[in-house]
Amino acid sequence: MSVSELYGQCTRVWIPDPDEVWRSAELTKDYKEGDTSLQLRLEDETIREYPIDVQSNQLPFLRNPDILVGENDLTALSYLHEPAVLHNLKVRFLESNHIYTYCGIVLVAINPYEQLPIYGQDVIYAYSGQNMGDMDPHIFAVAEEAYKQMARDEKNQSIIVSGESGAGKTVSAKYAMRYFATVGGSASDTNIEEKVLASSPIMEAIGNAKTTRNDNSSRFGKYIQIGFDKRYHIIGANMRTYLLEKSRVVFQADDERNYHIFYQLCAAASLPEFKELALTCAEDFFYTSQGRDTCIEGVDDAEDFEKTRQAFTLLGVRESHQISIFKIIASILHLGNVEIQAERDGDSCSISPQDEHLNSFCRLLGVEHSQMEHWLCHRKLVTTSETYVKTMSLQQVVNARNALAKHIYAQLFGWIVEHINKALHTPLKQHSFIGVLDIYGFETFEVNSFEQFCINYANEKLQQQFNSHVFKLEQEEYMKEQIPWTLIDFYDNQPCIDLIEAKLGILDLLDEECKVPKGTDQNWAQKLYDRHSGSQHFQKPRMSNTAFIVVHFADKVEYLSDGFLEKNRDTVYEEQINILKASKFPLVADLFHDDKDSVPATTASGKGSSSKINIRSARPPLKVSNKEHKKTVGHQFRTSLHLLMETLNATTPHYVRCIKPNDEKLPFHFDPKRAVQQLRACGVLETIRISAAGYPSRWAYHDFFNRYRVLVKKRELANTDKKAICRSVLESLIKDPDKFQFGRTKIFFRAGQVAYLEKLRADKFRAATIMIQKTVRGWLQKVKYRRLKATTLTLQRYCRGLLARRLAEHLRRTRAAIMLQKQYRMRRARLAYQRVHRATVTIQAFTRGMFVRRIYQQVLMEHKATILQKHVRGWVARRRFQRLRGAAIVIQCAFRMLKAKQELKALKIEARSAEHLKRLNVGMENKVVQLQRKIDDQNKEFKTLSEQLSAVTSTHTMEVEKLKKELARYQQSQGEDGSLRLQEEVESLRAELQRAHSERKILEDAHTKEKDELRKRVADLEEENALLKDEKEQLNNQILCQAKDESAQNSAKENLMKRELEEERSRYQNLVKEYSRLEQRYDNLRDEMTIIKQTPGHRRNPSNQSSLESDSNYPSISTSEVGDTEDALQQVEDIGLEKAAMDMTVFLKLQKRVRELEQERKKLQAQLEKREQQDSRKVQVEQAKNDLDLDQDADLAYNSLKRQELESENKKLKNDLNELRKAVADQATQNNSSHSSPDSYSLLLNQLKLANEELEVRKEEVLILRTQIVSADQRRLAGKSTEPNINARTSWPNSEKHVDQEDAIEAYHGVCQTNSKTEDWGYLNEDGELGLAYQGLKQVARLLEAQLQAQSRKHEEEVEGLRAQVEALKEELDKQQQTFCQTLLLSPEAQVEFGVQQEISRLTNENLDLKELVEKLEKNERKLKKQLKIYMKKVQDLEAAQALAQSERRRHELNRQVTVQRKEKDFQGMLEYHKEDEALLIRNLVTDLKPQALAGTVPCLPAYILYMCIRHADYVNDDLKVHSLLTSTINGIKKVLKKHNDDFEMTSFWLSNTCRLLHCLKQYSGDEGFMTQNTAKQNEHCLKNFDLTEYRQVLSDLSIQIYQQLIKIAEGVLQPMIVSAMLENESIQGLSGVKPTGYRKRSSSMVDGDNSYCLEAVIRQMNSFHTVMCDQGLDPEIILQVFKQLFYMINAVTLNNLLLRKDVCSWSTGMQLRYNISQLEEWLRGRNLHQSGAVQTMEPLIQAAQLLQLKKKTPEDAEAICSLCTSLSTQQIVKILNLYTPLNEFEERVTVAFIRTIQAQLQERNDPQQLLLDFKHMFPVLFPFNPSSLTMDSIHIPAYLNLEFLNEV
Repeated sequence: MSVSELYGQCTRVWIPDPDEVWRSAELTKDYKEGDTSLQLRLEDETIREYPIDVQSNQLPFLRNPDILVGENDLTALSYLHEPAVLHNLKVRFLESNHIYTYCGIVLVAINPYEQLPIYGQDVIYAYSGQNMGDMDPHIFAVAEEAYKQMARDEKNQSIIVSGESGAGKTVSAKYAMRYFATVGGSASDTNIEEKVLASSPIMEAIGNAKTTRNDNSSRFGKYIQIGFDKRYHIIGANMRTYLLEKSRVVFQADDERNYHIFYQLCAAASLPEFKELALTCAEDFFYTSQGRDTCIEGVDDAEDFEKTRQAFTLLGVRESHQISIFKIIASILHLGNVEIQAERDGDSCSISPQDEHLNSFCRLLGVEHSQMEHWLCHRKLVTTSETYVKTMSLQQVVNARNALAKHIYAQLFGWIVEHINKALHTPLKQHSFIGVLDIYGFETFEVNSFEQFCINYANEKLQQQFNSHVFKLEQEEYMKEQIPWTLIDFYDNQPCIDLIEAKLGILDLLDEECKVPKGTDQNWAQKLYDRHSGSQHFQKPRMSNTAFIVVHFADKVEYLSDGFLEKNRDTVYEEQINILKASKFPLVADLFHDDKDSVPATTASGKGSSSKINIRSARPPLKVSNKEHKKTVGHQFRTSLHLLMETLNATTPHYVRCIKPNDEKLPFHFDPKRAVQQLRACGVLETIRISAAGYPSRWAYHDFFNRYRVLVKKRELANTDKKAICRSVLESLIKDPDKFQFGRTKIFFRAGQVAYLEKLRADKFRAATIMIQKTVRGWLQKVKYRRLKATTLTLQRYCRGLLARRLAEHLRRTRAAIMLQKQYRMRRARLAYQRVHRATVTIQAFTRGMFVRRIYQQVLMEHKATILQKHVRGWVARRRFQRLRGAAIVIQCAFRMLKAKQELKALKIEARSAEHLKRLNVGMENKVVQLQRKIDDQNKEFKTLSEQLSAVTSTHTMEVEKLKKELARYQQSQGEDGSLRLQEEVESLRAELQRAHSERKILEDAHTKEKDELRKRVADLEEENALLKDEKEQLNNQILCQAKDESAQNSAKENLMKRELEEERSRYQNLVKEYSRLEQRYDNLRDEMTIIKQTPGHRRNPSNQSSLESDSNYPSISTSEVGDTEDALQQVEDIGLEKAAMDMTVFLKLQKRVRELEQERKKLQAQLEKREQQDSRKVQVEQAKNDLDLDQDADLAYNSLKRQELESENKKLKNDLNELRKAVADQATQNNSSHSSPDSYSLLLNQLKLANEELEVRKEEVLILRTQIVSADQRRLAGKSTEPNINARTSWPNSEKHVDQEDAIEAYHGVCQTNSKTEDWGYLNEDGELGLAYQGLKQVARLLEAQLQAQSRKHEEEVEGLRAQVEALKEELDKQQQTFCQTLLLSPEAQVEFGVQQEISRLTNENLDLKELVEKLEKNERKLKKQLKIYMKKVQDLEAAQALAQSERRRHELNRQVTVQRKEKDFQGMLEYHKEDEALLIRNLVTDLKPQALAGTVPCLPAYILYMCIRHADYVNDDLKVHSLLTSTINGIKKVLKKHNDDFEMTSFWLSNTCRLLHCLKQYSGDEGFMTQNTAKQNEHCLKNFDLTEYRQVLSDLSIQIYQQLIKIAEGVLQPMIVSAMLENESIQGLSGVKPTGYRKRSSSMVDGDNSYCLEAVIRQMNSFHTVMCDQGLDPEIILQVFKQLFYMINAVTLNNLLLRKDVCSWSTGMQLRYNISQLEEWLRGRNLHQSGAVQTMEPLIQAAQLLQLKKKTPEDAEAICSLCTSLSTQQIVKILNLYTPLNEFEERVTVAFIRTIQAQLQERNDPQQLLLDFKHMFPVLFPFNPSSLTMDSIHIPAYLNLEFLNEV
């Protein structure tokens, strides 16, 4: 495009602004080449003229389209420049509250100054395993990328976090380390990840301080290497520190603080152990009060100090060392308060001997007071010949004191770092590491000194590395895509680095000046001017001779040379160091004796250790005055920086740039000026510039085709090659070939080209939209018109018909009325007319005669007067006319003469014109013709009128004659008497009319009165009716309210009970899960013991061992276990760490875990006692309670019993664990004492196995005893019952358990005492067996409760004893500390003698302890020998019993052979096998069986076969055989599931078989509750002799474990497919357009990618699951629960991904989601699974999809959203609205005001604070009873199962 096309009218641009840096404007007129200015309209509608430099022709920056604003990656912007970057960051930060943004390979993090809920464990798990471009920018995404690249490329990684103070570097680094600690947990029991995190509070305490810019500013740089093993678990860590700001120890500016540790120690000064520190508040010390404000708002120094101490302890720093550290820190505070008094001469000073602070300083450090007092005020000068002692001035003494304080703190800092590294060190081999660099950013202040120079030097090096890495990535991308590329010119700051570190550079000259005896800062500055004045990166200020300017990559910085030499030398006088070397305290002396080659001053070294001092030589000639560092601070810093750069260059770097949005620390406030300064300084804009110089916009061919498919012509779409289509489209749209390049998999665009394509796409869409709108609106209007027309016609037709019918009726009525009226009126009128006519004629005759006569006389008189008047008026008129005419004629003549003259003159002039004459003639001719015609017409009209007048006159004359004749005739016929008759008739008519009026009035009054009475009566009735209606409505409302309240109460109670039941069931299943984990743990330990037996020596436990042990929810451990563990530990300690070959950390961890388990067991016991008390109270009032309460009691009693059983199992496993560890310790003892044969060790293992078998036997005996107790108690209760209701027994579905009728009746009586209803028993326990066992379980629970209480009291006594021992040990420790302190006060000889005595006493005690240990070992040996004899005797008895059983079996076989032929035809549904064939049966039927082998057979065939074997064992009354078969079956199933732990088909197969075996045991148990659907033949197959209730419960627990494994496998298969199928795949083609993306591409956006799935793939997978489960005969109820769980997982994973991805929060994604959900619902309906509740679990996702599609503008929209999104939390709704992103220009963003409105309306909600859903949550599973319709004798066993040894009975 040309410039004129780009800068057209309405184009938006950026112009510089002094306040906002950049301001948006819009062109009001097109730009043309050569224009000197642009006409702009700002956002506030003001018009502005923007001048253009004609020479450079620099036009303002173009603004990106709104569709690109708010992008996750800044490189996705089409126009890459500073204003675009700044605006994008501002929009994301202020409007969407997103603090993270990518900029290519850089993560830009803006400090929000507010705690955000985006760093929880759920967010870590959400980012774990995700590709970097798939999720929203986050520090966790960078950490995951580093972790993934380390594992994939096997290359070390680095995360470089930089930024200025207060930008959030430390927090970002902390969260990155937390991510690694969570994702890469340690593989051993050392919990190294906790130690890595524990180092943070320590380093913050000793290295962070409050500054004017940050309350927790790191005043040092650190590089932490986190080491990983080959399985990428954390095994260790190492920390390097750089350039500690030591000057802060002695000086702080206003509103700043010293290091946190000083204030923390002062806050804890009141603690008893810190009394000897002699500390007070921080305001009392000079080194902590210079900044005036010693407190930080919202920070509790005492609480932070406690965290620091805990971190020290966790890292293994002993309590004595901690006290020594705190003493050294306190001594520094006291040193700062030492009062130095100047003498009168001014050249010397002194310190008072009574100075309490100096006394405290010397006492805390253990140095001599007199020597320190002397050498603080004096110095030693050493020459070649002699030594001088010289006094110092006050300022020199203060400087020396401050130097000593800084040196002590720096040495302590280095010592702490060194010990942290020791604690984090591991002896294991490190496979790879990830480094986290938290280093200071570029700094520039009003006064910049040596510290700022070193910091900016380090940033120059890092920036160089950053630029080269970015350029390298660009080059690799171009080469990988095989496109031609040219060298991109990027800023190389090597000249600036050479200026600083090259030979004769700034640092070199500084070191040389430090070596000069009388070197000064001014001389050094002058050398810099002379040497580097010609450098382009070095400048000299105009107004100063002691300052210099360095042009850094970010900005020019002016450094003041004052103090450079002193800080570079960092001088500490040797005499003071020698005093500290002679300290009585080892730690203080070690601080200065560690390294003989180091020197007195210190900097932070490269590996965390600090530099030390030189020890003076004994030869005087080698002594040098004022001994200083051999290596200066600058030299050491340069060396450590080179080491750091070598490390970073050897790793793959990841960059995090922290930005400080404002200096006032206001939350979510953005200052553009400060942000631009930091963006320029941290290299973000340099990244943008490098990207913009090449091809910053990159599109995959598929994404480009999907986005710009609308620009492709129809004929080009016929081509199937998308690359060819893209090539042809681009070549036709963009004429300049240099603006784009075609790579192997991507298309590369120059800056601005994507915006141009977006403009073309928007224009195309706009035209299409207008066309669609026009057509649709026209169609809608036509449809509306047709609908209105049809409606109108219909209404008109009906209205007209109605009106016509009304009119016809009206016409008929009117016509009839008229006919009646006509006849009546005609008669009346005729009579009246006749009367009136006669009277009128008479009156008229006389009247007319009189009038005619009068008129005649009057006419005669008027006629005469008229004649007279006529003559008079004629004469007068003639006279007047004659006068007027004469006057008028005179006037007319004069006027006409004047006008005639004028006209004559004009006519003469006009007459000369021929045209005039022609016109005149034509007009005259026309006028003559017209006048002639007019005259003819008037003549014709006159003739006509004359004829008409003559005719009218003749007619009038004839009529007058006729009337005269009639009048005469009438006068003759009328007589005199007519008038009298007429008057009489008038009078009679009047009287009759008056009478009619009176009658009418009477009738009207009567009617009115009656009408009023009726109205009153009707009103009374209506009022009474209204009252009755109101009363009826009130009664109805009361009835409805009562019904609603009762139903609500009932439903609430029912829901409460259901919820409690679900919770209990969930807890019980968790217990089962925990039991299985402990069992697995036991198996692992047994395998480990086998390995240890094969390979002598100790091996490290597997990684899951500690997690299994630490995650135990219900541990149970006794005091004897603790004692055994401690004995084993004591054995190892006595043997020695080196000889025992044991990892002491394992035993320490176990010992700590034992104590935790003991405390947890006590809590559980207390809870159990409380619940049992509640149960007992419920039992007392159970007669008055309803059935639900009784069911609750039964459930609680049953669950408490199961919990106790599980605790006993847990106790057994713990005992086994301790026995194993003791065996390990014994083996280690024997290996060290003598290299004997492993027979003794094998013997121990055999003893352990025998002990396990003995425990199993004891467990069976306990179960049998419990059964007997239940039976006895039931018989006792049955004896007490007086009125048994036998008929009611049939209502109990679970009441009969024994075949014996009497026993069943007794059991029923026991149950009837507690309950009379039965329906809820089956509901409370899906196994349906609580009805019978309830009373027995209650008795057992009471017995166990008494035992638990006795055991609890015993444990409490033991705990008290242990506490007493702990107190005794503390007292002994205090005594030893006092003795130690007293020893320090003795003379050296006395100290030696006292030490020997102490050593003798210690060895004596150890000897006694060893003797006790030997005695204990001998006792254990005798005990084991005794047990061995018992076991040997039992083995002999068992062998004899087996021989007897074998002989009996032979006899039985003979009998069976005789009777086989008789019963062969009548199979009884029983299978017989020999005892020695049991292993073969389990192997063929369980272990080696493949589900595919049973295809086409009866589902769950193995379960039926096993039951038939169990039934035969029951038939022959062989309890050992039943027990052995069931135990072997369960163990075999567990073994198969463990081997195939990722095989869905195998897991489903055994889940169905386990459930079927459980159903068979119930169906044929003999309980009537389970036999209701049995046939008579099936009832014959019931068990006769054994009650297998306990095994039913074990199988139920096994089913729960298999179900959980099944869900885990299915979730593992589905989870990688969900996001791609639900959110990314276009199930509705063309609906979603791909937005422009930047450097971070979505990994799953490629269609051909391996991890791209569609919804059909998910449905196919679920079809596969459903088919497998149905084919294998799994119960339908379980299948429903499986898919409910899977749909919940789909909902949780999809919603979590939606909440963390901005690119999918759009209207089109909402449409895709709704379509996908509807497809899933359709699939559920098609499989008849819609009743599973799976759709309800998808409700949050459905509402999220609707939220994406709803309008988001008005308050009404906000109310609609709040009422609709009830399943989403407030946080989730606001997060989705913040993430909502338009994909087209026609959509609008969600405004901040609208989001605030939503938040205000949702304030009343009590939503959980958790943003993401727990996708690992699992619903409790139910196994309802599902009997089989098959009979056992109808089941055929296939031959390929190899079960020929089974004999049908």
